[in-house]
Amino acid sequence: MAEFRLETERLVLRSWRDADLDPFHAVCSDPEVMATLGPVMSRDEVAALIERMRGIEAEHGHCFWAMVRRADDRLIGWCGVIRGSVGPIVDKAELGWRMARDCWGAGYATEAASAARDWVFANRADDAIYAITNVDNWNSRKVMERIGMTRLADGDFDHPKVPPGDPLVPHVTYRLTRAAWSAR
Repeated sequence: MAEFRLETERLVLRSWRDADLDPFHAVCSDPEVMATLGPVMSRDEVAALIERMRGIEAEHGHCFWAMVRRADDRLIGWCGVIRGSVGPIVDKAELGWRMARDCWGAGYATEAASAARDWVFANRADDAIYAITNVDNWNSRKVMERIGMTRLADGDFDHPKVPPGDPLVPHVTYRLTRAAWSAR
């Protein structure tokens, strides 16, 4: 399969490479990055996650792709779309992102998420895209709103893969329909 590549003004979303392990591990082992996402990850856990993304891309033609800053070719996180597996988004197009802490506040997440959103509607038949996050992850929720998503009133759920009692259990769901995207 040819490498996926989606370019924006400042970023490239692309298929995963072996050399991505160490820089992505740096992102996933940062306690501040993972504060609203789950526990910090070991190098082996990140390697398994990248392999999972490669498998998802091979099966579906998309995944949470490696996010690379064009100015210096640095891997700064991931962004893309998978098929949802929990709560109200099972088997639906789930948009997601994760980014290095020193890159927060520069608009990269919004830029990448906008590109992934547009790619889904241009290349897949989904009638909507969805995103989920912990109820207190205000940074991600702001990105969702910036790219046109709105919170689903009946989309709150307790994440089944988070241990009971963990503050990350309560999640919210955001959605953008194809019709709303087309009308913008």
